[in-house]
Amino acid sequence: MVLAGLGGGLLLAGLVAVATGLLPAADAAALGERIAPVLGFVVAITVVAAVAAEAGLFDRLASGAARLARGRGAALWALVVVVAVAATVFLSLDTTAVLLTPVVVTLARRVGLSPVPFAMTTVWLANTGSLLLPVSNLTNLLAESDPAFGSAYVTRSWLPALVAVLVPVAILAVVSRRALAHRYEPPPPEPVADRVLLAASAVTVALLVPALAIGEPVLHVPVWVPASAAALVLVVAAAVRRPGMLSVRLLPIPLVLFVCGLFLAVTALGRVGLTDVLAAAAGTGDAPLDLLRLAGVGTVTANLADNLPAYLALEPVSGSEHRLLALLVAVNAGPLILPWASLATLLWHARLTALDVRISWWRFAGLGLIAAPLTVALATLAVSLPF
Repeated sequence: MVLAGLGGGLLLAGLVAVATGLLPAADAAALGERIAPVLGFVVAITVVAAVAAEAGLFDRLASGAARLARGRGAALWALVVVVAVAATVFLSLDTTAVLLTPVVVTLARRVGLSPVPFAMTTVWLANTGSLLLPVSNLTNLLAESDPAFGSAYVTRSWLPALVAVLVPVAILAVVSRRALAHRYEPPPPEPVADRVLLAASAVTVALLVPALAIGEPVLHVPVWVPASAAALVLVVAAAVRRPGMLSVRLLPIPLVLFVCGLFLAVTALGRVGLTDVLAAAAGTGDAPLDLLRLAGVGTVTANLADNLPAYLALEPVSGSEHRLLALLVAVNAGPLILPWASLATLLWHARLTALDVRISWWRFAGLGLIAAPLTVALATLAVSLPF
């Protein structure tokens, strides 16, 4: 309800800006065209995750992972790290936040471990692991199309991407070492209530994963298309097998309201001088200190106003390959402090709420204040290295 209220207020403020001419209607329409595919993907992937969870797919995956780790908590966590990074790199951070979060929470609960370290690993790596490929994050796709970036994205991004993964993993390993230093008895598989719906969910998700991985970069099919197709298939399957599970609560309406309102409000603020302020703060130049300055501004802006509006606001003041990459480090790896800093974090929290897992935002922000500056600073310095 809080998110819906904030979103409604921001949306109203944005509409007032359009109505008064502060934000021209043409600019608002162009903004809508840019964010509509993102929101379409978010809605579709949320429905897929909800139906698959109800079908028991994540319970099955969790049982398999628990057996693979052979009763060692640290090994189980390491497995989650590998899967989270791979899912983020090849599928996108939002997919990781929605599809992997229920798996790791269910996994931890099944073996008697605290779900908090596993949930924190998922959300941190969903953000910091999203630098390597264009498909990993929408900001990367926007940067790749910028003439200042050139054509070889991966050859420029691999080193800061590696640093942005290793730093938060090291922090999490230290912070969670006691919680993970336990052995457990691998649990037996849970009984399946509806094998047909479980099979439909498993096949749909299994086909969706490669479709998301290759659709955008290889076939130039927007990610919302396969996600929407998968959501439609699972909604039909649920309507036939278990119609009672279908309700409007499957749709992330508060989240959509919040994102629409936030984008409109930030774009309107750009019209009244925000862009000029950010340009003055970000400075110029490609020296390491110049890149750190830009990354610092990007990190603060992303945490205050969400990473995608932050990227769009700062993109005009980047101007070179190194500066664009430093900006990407900031808006991808920096949103670890405030809950609205990235859409992936909001999606992650929505999944945790649905799973009845409580993580204090104060604790989240406190750990983020340690991880975000370290990760962004070291990954930004890696941008300037001659590799």
